[in-house]
Amino acid sequence: MVEDLNNIQVQADSFECSVTTDISVFAFIDGKLKILLTQRTIGNFIDSWMLPGGVMESNENLDNSAEKVLFAYTGFKNIHFEQVKAYSAIDRHPLKRVLTVSFYALIKPENHPIIQGENVSNIKWFGVKKLPKNLGFDHEKIISDSHIYLKNNLRDRLVVGELLPEKFTMNELQILYESILEEKLDKRNFRKRIFQMEILKNTGEIKPGIKGGPTLFTLQK
Repeated sequence: MVEDLNNIQVQADSFECSVTTDISVFAFIDGKLKILLTQRTIGNFIDSWMLPGGVMESNENLDNSAEKVLFAYTGFKNIHFEQVKAYSAIDRHPLKRVLTVSFYALIKPENHPIIQGENVSNIKWFGVKKLPKNLGFDHEKIISDSHIYLKNNLRDRLVVGELLPEKFTMNELQILYESILEEKLDKRNFRKRIFQMEILKNTGEIKPGIKGGPTLFTLQK
């Protein structure tokens, strides 16, 4: 029997739930891919480590909410982020039914000094494979999915510009790729693949401090 379409259309009294945004902020620090986590003084899971996250208000869309949340926790502005996935498990929040949409962002910490939010008791970078055990909500799953999404993007296109200095060597780029993908890459095949993308520009400069050192590249504008 075909379902009556009137029963599945939005009605004035249709079920409603809160919508939140959670942001996985990644950075490349000391040769390792890391993620930014916070501890809060209010709300659920106090003192557990969590991603920056918060509720979307009636006058916001998802991007507005993500920007607001990130600024409230970290002081970060004008950060490029991408939507990853939605999470709608019935029991994912202890207070009420909450759907969250996750995002990921890539930054260079030296370009974005942290301004710790008012109700944030602690904020810290963790290795993606060395996460604290006391993670709140379903944030372990969200972090894992964001990392997988980043890996898949990396295989198709160069998405690490925010993780690199303005000028970098091919070896530095390969180390970054290997850290994100968690695998060792063949040097010759890696360079062939990168040059085929036609996204790098040879600066004609040599890395300073190294006699006869490696060539520096930058991203094509």
